[in-house]
Amino acid sequence: MTRFNRSNNLTGWIVFAIALITYTLTVERTASFWDCGEFIACAFKLQVPHPPGAPFFLLIGRIFSLLAFGDLSNVAYWINMVSVLSSAFTILFLFWTITLLARKLIAKSDADLTSGDIILLMGAGIVGSLAYTWSDSFWFSAVEAEVYGMSSFFTAIVIWAVFKWERVDDPAAENRWLIFIAYLVGLSIGVHLLNLVTIPALALVYYFKKFPKVSVFGGILAFAGGLVVLAIINSGIIPGLPSVAGKFEIFFVNSLGLPYKSGVIFFIIIFIGAIIWGIRYSHKKGNVLLNTSLLSLAFVLIGYASYLMVLVRAEYNPPINENNPNDVLSFVSYLKREQYGSRPLLYGPSFVSRPVSQKRGAPMYRKQDGKYAIYDYRPEYEYEPGSSMLLPRMYSTQSGHPQLYQQMTGLAEGQKPTMGANLSFMFSYQIGHMYWRYFLWNFVGRESDEEGAGNMLPWDAGKTYPAPIANNKAHDNYFMLPFILGLLGVVIVYFRQKRDLLVLGLLFVLTGVALVVYLNSPPTEPRERDYIYVGSFYIFCIWIGFGVISVADALGKFVKSATTRAGAATAVCLVVPLIMGVKGWDNHNRDNRFHSVDFAKNLLNSCAPNAILFTGGDNDTFPLWYVQEVEGFRTDVRVCNLSLLGTDWYIDQMKRKTYLSEALPISLDKNNYAFGKNDIVPFYEIPSVKGGINLKEYLGLVKQENKAIQVPLTSGDMTSILPSSVLFLPVNAEAIKKMNIIKSDLVPFVSDSISWTIGKGDLYKSDLIMLDIIATNDWVRPIYFSSTLGGSSYLNLKEYMQLEGYAYRLLPVKVPGASDGYVNTDVMYNNLMNKMFWRELDNPKTYYDNTYLGSPVATARIAFLRLTGQLIADGRKDEAKKAIERSLATMPDKSIPYDQFSANFIGPLFDLGETKKALEIAETMATRADEVLTWAKDNGTTKRRDTNVYLYIMQIIVQECREAKQEAIAKKYEAIFQKHLAAFNMYGGQ
Repeated sequence: MTRFNRSNNLTGWIVFAIALITYTLTVERTASFWDCGEFIACAFKLQVPHPPGAPFFLLIGRIFSLLAFGDLSNVAYWINMVSVLSSAFTILFLFWTITLLARKLIAKSDADLTSGDIILLMGAGIVGSLAYTWSDSFWFSAVEAEVYGMSSFFTAIVIWAVFKWERVDDPAAENRWLIFIAYLVGLSIGVHLLNLVTIPALALVYYFKKFPKVSVFGGILAFAGGLVVLAIINSGIIPGLPSVAGKFEIFFVNSLGLPYKSGVIFFIIIFIGAIIWGIRYSHKKGNVLLNTSLLSLAFVLIGYASYLMVLVRAEYNPPINENNPNDVLSFVSYLKREQYGSRPLLYGPSFVSRPVSQKRGAPMYRKQDGKYAIYDYRPEYEYEPGSSMLLPRMYSTQSGHPQLYQQMTGLAEGQKPTMGANLSFMFSYQIGHMYWRYFLWNFVGRESDEEGAGNMLPWDAGKTYPAPIANNKAHDNYFMLPFILGLLGVVIVYFRQKRDLLVLGLLFVLTGVALVVYLNSPPTEPRERDYIYVGSFYIFCIWIGFGVISVADALGKFVKSATTRAGAATAVCLVVPLIMGVKGWDNHNRDNRFHSVDFAKNLLNSCAPNAILFTGGDNDTFPLWYVQEVEGFRTDVRVCNLSLLGTDWYIDQMKRKTYLSEALPISLDKNNYAFGKNDIVPFYEIPSVKGGINLKEYLGLVKQENKAIQVPLTSGDMTSILPSSVLFLPVNAEAIKKMNIIKSDLVPFVSDSISWTIGKGDLYKSDLIMLDIIATNDWVRPIYFSSTLGGSSYLNLKEYMQLEGYAYRLLPVKVPGASDGYVNTDVMYNNLMNKMFWRELDNPKTYYDNTYLGSPVATARIAFLRLTGQLIADGRKDEAKKAIERSLATMPDKSIPYDQFSANFIGPLFDLGETKKALEIAETMATRADEVLTWAKDNGTTKRRDTNVYLYIMQIIVQECREAKQEAIAKKYEAIFQKHLAAFNMYGGQ
């Protein structure tokens, strides 16, 4: 082993250790928000997560979960450690990739490298790999149980392996490297598909090695060949092979009358047999290229075989079994992510295009009487002529999206987007806001962790920021040093290794801007998406490493000793990643953060035993899945996700018992809610039932597919309608009174029926199933709605809902005017004061990002506010004081800054005689609001969302002080409010 190899190995492992220690110290101890709770639950019990799944990640996660040794509260930590270890190995292979490529810049053999050369190479590797270690986006994914840490590992090892293969001279050995790379690509499919986009660029490495006389045309052909390989894997293998197997299955079962799975088994035997025959044939004929290609294909398939876990586990129907891909036909739909729809790429409609007709697309099958029966066809829409366009970027018709397109591009309502507006949106929003902003976050600086936060440039260091931004832990300015060092690296590669610059440049584009174009983002996302583009940040960190060599060259004019020059360049450049690490530590350290799980437990503990709980999106549901599936917490509560309740497979699952929860009371049959059936139930008023319709009778008509409540569609099919805007439901009043579920003062208002106006809007399938559950349940099981749901999810039943914590309970008694439900103080006080978890929310050292400070904290503060207000109204001031004190102690300003909901505590504090505390909060919030609004005005940012929030806060403070007869204080804050309101209106604030 040469001196360089010893140094390279040792230094690489040291860098690995630094990364491992960093991520281990900052890893989250439990399940983070977003997909992490789902992935941990699915890894722990090998269940089926959302499409297209990540089976290899789950298998590794399951192995790591065993290290908890039965301590269920530690399972999440050990599955998070999968990302920690994967990310540390990513850094190791990044280091080796940088030193591998940097040797070509120095242009010496390993044996000829001097001490100065070795120091310089190690310095380049250290600086580049540590820059990625402490980069904002990669660090975020490295400390939670998401797939992106492991996905980055596969990207890193594949890139390293390709450049390692490039240095191998022995034909037999280099072919083994190619097969190894193919196996890694196959395994990566079971984690995430990001790895695949590197293939076209890496095909150029193959071309440059195999064809010494390169040309532009040859390079284009090599790149095109890489695109073909990408297409073969992404379309031909991943969904393609199961699709072909599905056709065999339908033929063997439907035409030949053989049992289920016979066609799949036959296809597998034939396909594997063909590959084996091809490998043996190519070996006998001495056809090396064919033999290597077939072996590579075989190893891709061996890696891809991790997806067998999805089929096997779906067959057992675990509690989390998204899409239920238990046969080859549903498995194809799962792989294609068909439940999420598609986005146009090269040609398609815009957001103003209107469909004019609907055709039957591909048939959809389900098992029936030993055959595969067609139960519907996928719809294919045709749009009005001339409404489609090339490269459609503004296509989404989801609620609010057309208005955002118009705001961003200046289009009038109903105006078709021009190509200029289309490209403007792509460059300004999709590439500028949704990629370039993220890139600058990592290598220039970040203003804060607020949603939509901008960048910090070097000259921003002298600016005065308001406290909420200046004190934000993600307020990081790198003075553009990583960016500059990366540009220096690009320059030196350009002059010394143009081929490598081309390869790395294509990798940078394919994992960055090209991915932006392919993903075609809508005008708003539920969260920041920077983690998608870490592949391009990875490449830039290679250039940051090369920047050390560029700096060493510049020092050559002043320092003659190569060893001294290399050491000085390394020392100077090492400042860059160190700045990133020091500044990024506090906003990436997730130690002592537990509220994602505590929030889920609090929501479940808001429910009575054996309850049905309707929830909304990912952050409402995935933490609940985690605490039930992993920690076994409150499994008597059936969590029913409204985002999934519009799918037939999920409704089927709700009709089965799970743990301590009995099946949900759903009366409709599979035929009533199968895919394509009653997806939308249009409102079409029938005069005879205009005054109202019995909900149970209506559901019976839907179940029977009665013509009395059906209308024809343009396709010729019939669909059920909502014939009245008013629904009523009979109630057994005497039985209800015996249940003791109604507040004593409301018992006299229990009647023989409830009646409400559901409205004249169309119903979705999820709404129909909710109504079915409500009617069929007949008040036997408690039914709750999470307080985090959107307004339409409550079906206009709020006046019949009782707030008991984080959830509203539906009850057969109406409180007129209770547009936001009414509070049961006894139940809610007991829940909030005795059953809730608040670990570390009062710890100012614990980092809470925008996700935690949003819905979870807002939900808690609103709950305490509602409880306090009702207790005061009921004359129970001692309990009200305890409740408000608990809220302020649990979520103090020092750790959870006061928000717009905190302003509403000022009034109750005055009412409780806590004038000093009320004025203290008012002063803190008013000072902060004044500072932010002044800064917004001075910097021309009055259209920021937070200006609206702070104006609202000022308005509430003035209002509460005035009502408390604090006239002098109210006058003071009124002046501040009016000053900013005038400025806000002058600048066109909204």
